[in-house]
Amino acid sequence: MRQLGELEAEIMYRLWAWGRPATARDVLTDINKLRPVAYSTVKTVADILYRKGMLERHKEGRAWVYTPTCTRQQYTASLMQDALGGNPDPAGTLTSFLEQMTPEEADALRSALRAVKRRSDT
Repeated sequence: MRQLGELEAEIMYRLWAWGRPATARDVLTDINKLRPVAYSTVKTVADILYRKGMLERHKEGRAWVYTPTCTRQQYTASLMQDALGGNPDPAGTLTSFLEQMTPEEADALRSALRAVKRRSDT
């Protein structure tokens, strides 16, 4: 899965944060609180995200309503997997990544590893 472009990310981050389906107009209204963007631009990018498989959509009246096909965590994990899978030295990549972690991130990683180990032990 490739990294999202700037407006693609803005749209996806809102939909993930809201946790509910939304129209392009809903997204536009929120983005326009920070910067002006045309409705047609948001609609086009939402349609691109749909064609890429990042969004599902269904009609409500005349409007398309969009829902993410994955969570933000799943998307991020996919990017991480792509980075590791395409690297000739995944251990070196992981080491560099770990060296950049904050103590809180390292704690979260340890907790995640324990949770995965518990699931695999059962």
